[in-house]
Amino acid sequence: MKALKPTRLTLALTAALTVTPFLSTMAQAAPTVLKFHSGYAESRPEAGYLNEFAKDVEQLSGGDLKVDVFHAASLGLSEPDVLRILQRGSVDMALLYGEYYTRDAPELAAVYAQGAITEPEQHLQILPTIRDTYEQGYAKWNIKTIGGIVSPVFSVGLHCKEPINSLDGLKDKKVRVWSAQLVDAFGKLDISAQVIPQNDMYMALQTGVVDCAYYLSTVAETVSLHEVTDYEAYLHPWAAVPALFGISERSWKKLSEKQQQVLQQAGEKLWQKTRSAAVDPDRGAIARARRESLGVTMLDDFSAQDVASFQQAAMSAWHTIAERAGPDGETIYDTVTGKLSALANK
Repeated sequence: MKALKPTRLTLALTAALTVTPFLSTMAQAAPTVLKFHSGYAESRPEAGYLNEFAKDVEQLSGGDLKVDVFHAASLGLSEPDVLRILQRGSVDMALLYGEYYTRDAPELAAVYAQGAITEPEQHLQILPTIRDTYEQGYAKWNIKTIGGIVSPVFSVGLHCKEPINSLDGLKDKKVRVWSAQLVDAFGKLDISAQVIPQNDMYMALQTGVVDCAYYLSTVAETVSLHEVTDYEAYLHPWAAVPALFGISERSWKKLSEKQQQVLQQAGEKLWQKTRSAAVDPDRGAIARARRESLGVTMLDDFSAQDVASFQQAAMSAWHTIAERAGPDGETIYDTVTGKLSALANK
């Protein structure tokens, strides 16, 4: 038989049949990519954890799902707007820090506060209640949480120019703090306090705007407090608000069941990892020795009586925040403080 001479049509059909399976394979291989907003700079430890989370998601999904992390608010999003943005599905995911959302969800600022704990281990005990409370709060904004980052429980101390390690010693001094709750708490103890941003704290101490800084002692060296204060005294452990990973319900529902499982697995893995490292006595001791080598004089801790007085004032100031937030805020306050009280009485 005579061989048929290929025509343009048969050549085109052959090419199409060859390319179509290839394009189909490429389409199937295209990963789902989730945009993740974070307000933290890449120099922060949280940024490293977010990158680790993204890597785990890609590996666990076999490349089927990827998380593209945008650090330092590089998507151009404002923190106070994040709940609304996620609710609309304008971005897929975000690192959620409850105290940023006082405009839209003031009750989330009443979940946890300084003075809540007096021993580091109490933080780990209350953490499940804190997490559950935030998860319920975010769910009202159609945001699902899938794990997150448990912040380290650093020591909080008073860093002063003079040797002060008592509440009485602070009564004629001006103290830098980081929140309105702390201004109120110290005010109840007849101590003058004012909110000064971290970036302005060094200059405020250097120029005498304040005499002391209430600050996270474990990381005080990173902001050079040893250059402008000579003395330090421990007051209490930091009640560290965890940062949860939130995903818009709209984005969540678009994922396959396997992809949802991968996100939950990676988020929970990081939660457990950071929780295990949250309380570390050696970390505090090493930081303390380092500050002493820099010339800081470590005074005796504030007395148990002073700690109790500060906690009472701080709890009262916390309750004020809860009342301002309305019924939801008061319910949250009652739930969390009730659990703390139960833990203390064990």
